[in-house]
Amino acid sequence: MIGRIAGRIDYRGTDHVLIDVRGVGYIVYVSDRTMMTLPGVGEATALYTDLLVREDLLQLFGFPSLVEKEWHRLLMSVQGIGAKASMAILGALGPDGVGRAIALGDYNAVRAAPGVGPKIAQRVVNELKDKAPAVMAMGDGAAPILDDEVVETSASPAKPRAAAPKPAGGAAQSEALSALTNLGYAPSEAAGAVAQAAGEAPGAETPALIRAALRLLAPKG
Repeated sequence: MIGRIAGRIDYRGTDHVLIDVRGVGYIVYVSDRTMMTLPGVGEATALYTDLLVREDLLQLFGFPSLVEKEWHRLLMSVQGIGAKASMAILGALGPDGVGRAIALGDYNAVRAAPGVGPKIAQRVVNELKDKAPAVMAMGDGAAPILDDEVVETSASPAKPRAAAPKPAGGAAQSEALSALTNLGYAPSEAAGAVAQAAGEAPGAETPALIRAALRLLAPKG
């Protein structure tokens, strides 16, 4: 199982890149959002990967962070969601947006992804609402670029030079969610409050998110 690829981009297609790893080229399919963040041809990159295996097909899908890869795997567990639909949802919303949409029960946000109809969007929200908090709590660490170009598998770990810093928003939401669950709130309830608070105050740090979420969770009346 190929878990991550690090190398140099030899070619950029519309929905995939060819990454040269010590003379071997790997075709890795990525979302539109990820494609926009990748460097140009000849430059180094690293992506976490998920391998799709079928009788007549092997495809690698690439993600800039482990949390995005986990969202892909979770989305794929929903009946009617294949790799193409999952990548479309992640491309339209990003990992934070997917978590926020599911936590808030926002079918329309999921439906905005190309090729995703209303029934599938509702199924995504309904089936994943209890599973989403665990992925949201992961934060959003990006894949590091390695000094040497390698393909990582479970049998060949590589040592990263330095991990890219976590975006403040993803880390803050993760910490706020953890704090609320430690206070005894149900994970799905806490996730919804944190997602709403983060949507109302993008870029808020952990203490502010916790306070805002607690206000939303407070009994009304």
